[in-house]
Amino acid sequence: MPKTGDELICMGGNTCYTAGETYIVGRIVSEKYFEIMTGSSDDRWYATIDEQGIYVRFNHMQDLVSDAWFSKLIDEIGA
Repeated sequence: MPKTGDELICMGGNTCYTAGETYIVGRIVSEKYFEIMTGSSDDRWYATIDEQGIYVRFNHMQDLVSDAWFSKLIDEIGA
């Protein structure tokens, strides 16, 4: 589970998150949900971590925006 302040790299981006860019983990909501900052001001979306991986799902805009997928940075794995 990522911790507040951890950096994640976007592996599959969209209009909110750019593939290859790093993003900061915000507030932890539960064992399964946490915030990922967008990098622009204080905007954030809620991310999920489960058996599929780490992602932000955009269900309400599914025809306009694809889901964003993330991975912990290599130097933080195991931390």
